[in-house]
Amino acid sequence: MCQHKPPCPSAESPDREAALLLASHPEQGWSLLCNHVLLFEDTGELLPNGEIIAPHRPVSAAVVAA
Repeated sequence: MCQHKPPCPSAESPDREAALLLASHPEQGWSLLCNHVLLFEDTGELLPNGEIIAPHRPVSAAVVAA
């Protein structure tokens, strides 16, 4: 469990990416958050329960305008 005050969002929370960083391995393309979410450089995620969240990069304004 998170010991931070205020506590980090849970892995099930929509704002789970706001959890504090525990380990960063940019050379391998991933980071581990306090809520045990693996966050990948392509913005994909692996949740502690094994659920996969597909990459979700924001769409650029140039693409939206076209």
